[in-house]
Amino acid sequence: MTPPVLLVCHSTRPRGGLVHTLSLGEALLAQGIDVRLVALGDPAAGLFRPTPLPHSIVAAPPPAPTLEERVFDAVDALEAALAGLCPSGAAVLHAQDCIAARAACRIRDGHVGPARPGTVVVRTVHHVDDFTTPALIECQQRAILDPDRLLVVSEHWRGLLAADYGVDTTVVRNGVDPDRFGAGTPGERERFRTRAGAGPDTFLVLTVGGIEPRKGSVTLLEAMAGVAGSVNGSGPRPVLAVVGGHTFFDYRAYRDGALARLPELGLVEGRDVLLLGTVSEADLGAWYRAADAFAFPSVKEGFGLVVLEALAAGLPVVATDIPVFAEYLEDGHSALLVPPGDSAALAAALGRLARDPALRRRLADGGRPLVDRFTWAASAAAHREIYGSAAVGSPVYEH
Repeated sequence: MTPPVLLVCHSTRPRGGLVHTLSLGEALLAQGIDVRLVALGDPAAGLFRPTPLPHSIVAAPPPAPTLEERVFDAVDALEAALAGLCPSGAAVLHAQDCIAARAACRIRDGHVGPARPGTVVVRTVHHVDDFTTPALIECQQRAILDPDRLLVVSEHWRGLLAADYGVDTTVVRNGVDPDRFGAGTPGERERFRTRAGAGPDTFLVLTVGGIEPRKGSVTLLEAMAGVAGSVNGSGPRPVLAVVGGHTFFDYRAYRDGALARLPELGLVEGRDVLLLGTVSEADLGAWYRAADAFAFPSVKEGFGLVVLEALAAGLPVVATDIPVFAEYLEDGHSALLVPPGDSAALAAALGRLARDPALRRRLADGGRPLVDRFTWAASAAAHREIYGSAAVGSPVYEH
């Protein structure tokens, strides 16, 4: 029997970690599990989309001047909330990030109030952040070593955590909801393409995740300049639409540096590069449907949930040939894979798609079976088994 489950997340921003958590929670709820989402955010604003999943939005602490202060303030805020929300008997606290894991482990161990021997902490490690200060490095290490069970979403990260931390993990894949964004409305594609300055023959490329080092954003901008140069007046200039950008980390220096290069690359913001920021759930679906291709030249991912979303929307994908993508994408069949950081190779791949609608259709068709392979129902069933086994004993780690 599965005990009550609290899914704990450090943010309500609609990034991959929260989308994963919310989708998993909804699938668990549909399978009859007593589950609740607990996340830091703005209680008045709530979540980014309606959900049947019971949830508690904990007021996020005010922004602090340093990353270290922001992390530890967030841990304290989540811990205080969990102290009142965690059942007194058997329960599973499933943390989705470093901050949530530290708060959950402190609840279990009695950092505030009595220890809770019936509480089991499960942690999903989507990826490991590049912290630099000793305090944050130690915090992240504890967030990996202290939970009772560790999950990852790819074999690549299973190997990395074994090598770097000496821990054993269980792979539970992400899922995708093919009906998440609906089917769109008449004339929607044309309206959104017009917003991007894209005519019927314009090659519109979409990327999701904002402008960040981990997303390979500079490489993508360089590649778009290459594709634009190859057009050379023979057709409409390609357009890149960038969705997202809100993150716990401060990437303003990287973002400013990337955008400062636009003139040297011959790109104009608002004409060649459209910075959309965080968009509504409805608009995100519309941008997927309006685009001609999806580019995701990330250099580090846990899985790459937005790639599955793009495939579910019927888009051809160009991604980097990093191990996590190679676990489920096949170059030339379900995506075009290029070396990370290689803007020339990325430009060549995007150029092929721009010139070859038949190739776009073949890649979209090749990626479609992945949508049926990765379901949230299957992911939830695997999580249920793990929750049940963790609750009856046999922890992976000693505390």
